[in-house]
Amino acid sequence: MKKITTSVALILPATLAFAAPLDVELTDLHLSVIPRTAAEAERIQRVIAPTTDFTKPEQFEGNPGGAATVRARATRDAFSQPSGNISFEKELDFKVGNGLFKKLWVSSPASTLASDGLGPLFNARSCQRCHLKDGRGHPPEGPDDSAVSMLVRISIPGGAAPEQIADFIATQPEPNYGGQIQDFSIAGIQAEADIKITYTEEVIELSGGETASLRKPTTTLTNLGYGALHDNAMISARVAPQMIGLGLLDAIPAADILAKADPDDADGDGISGRAQIVMSDQYGVPMLGRFGLKAGKPSVWEQSAAAFAGDIGISTPLHPAGHGDCTDTQTACLAAPNGNTAVHDNAEIGIAGLELVTFYSANLAVPARRDTGDPEVLRGKQVFYNTGCIACHTPKHVTHRLDGQPEQSFQLIWPYTDLLLHDMGPGLADNRPEGRANGQEWRTPPLWGIGLTETVSGHTYFLHDGRARNLLEAVLWHGGEAEPHKQAVVDMPPADRAALIRFLESL
Repeated sequence: MKKITTSVALILPATLAFAAPLDVELTDLHLSVIPRTAAEAERIQRVIAPTTDFTKPEQFEGNPGGAATVRARATRDAFSQPSGNISFEKELDFKVGNGLFKKLWVSSPASTLASDGLGPLFNARSCQRCHLKDGRGHPPEGPDDSAVSMLVRISIPGGAAPEQIADFIATQPEPNYGGQIQDFSIAGIQAEADIKITYTEEVIELSGGETASLRKPTTTLTNLGYGALHDNAMISARVAPQMIGLGLLDAIPAADILAKADPDDADGDGISGRAQIVMSDQYGVPMLGRFGLKAGKPSVWEQSAAAFAGDIGISTPLHPAGHGDCTDTQTACLAAPNGNTAVHDNAEIGIAGLELVTFYSANLAVPARRDTGDPEVLRGKQVFYNTGCIACHTPKHVTHRLDGQPEQSFQLIWPYTDLLLHDMGPGLADNRPEGRANGQEWRTPPLWGIGLTETVSGHTYFLHDGRARNLLEAVLWHGGEAEPHKQAVVDMPPADRAALIRFLESL
């Protein structure tokens, strides 16, 4: 990460004029980039071109995180290893960051300044409580299960849109409940609501006499602690995503991502990837959004700071309010003691702590692929490519050459994402805009490590709200731009469909 070493100048002045987000070069301000030479750029284009040979694995395909890849473990710690190319000295930073990631925060005042400031409203007491073993969260398993690794975003239409960003859809926090529902609270403070998920089932007929059943979720907020929701409240349930490879995704050049955007489908392939452009909280200018299910944050640093504030109620110099997401109507929450202290840059976790958590998050390694040369895996890879899945799930990228960040510098990586927004149709819609993303658009999720989900997380729940109970269900929920590709999976011979899933399980 490009480090910030002072608490004085976190926000830089917005000195650039952006008439439209794609008419200018969106620079990667958070990275110390060494520009590519023309020869490097030409070589990279050859390397990342999609293969047409499915008789054998591609060179380096077994190392999806480049030199940062680690051996795949058959344990719950498979997603919790440091980058394979990390130095001995930096591994200590990783371990300290891991400690902060696992830290259980307590309410203020407490006997230690290093751990107080929780809430007053929160979704979890630590980062690890949502990102269980650095893996994927899950929706409540039943009426008696909590939503500890799931949260609900909430907003209403209106508010101000940044003039520098075209097509930005203005929203604002819900007046009584803020930007997300916190279903836990410290002693003496009322939690905001309980989160309940119910399902209805729909059977899908597949070729060869096979069937699949899709469960459609309904999210309900009960025991509202601060009055009725606004009439125009928009809610979106989100499970915590896996954490691996974030630093590598952060290091993909913005220009490479923007080059794949085709908002008007100029090439006529039915795929209209759009770039998410957001105002950077750190720099005060538009940047390319990469992180979050709708790519609402531009860097691991900003994603980490926002999660501390919204999920745990822990302030940082980027979000210094000690009361987290409390609204003006939540007077007891606003009046509660907080843990802001000069020792931590007038916040509850200071710049040094935030840097360590960011470094940890950026260096959670991608495990090596399994069975890349297995004939069924290779057949499934061909099905994946020929069906057109790579139109959104871009297999390969090469990261920036970076100064002072060797773990992510100039790596050939295989995340299977373009990091763009795509219309996934009404079936997956949350009908809640975020930035430039409308209510049917989602960022293409990276697929690396997806086959280890059950090993790490103990379940196989996928998609933004965990509705899919396996990879086939996740595919069958695709709609919108991906409708023809989904239909091809429905209609293909069962053996091809099984090979496709086998390929995905190898990632």
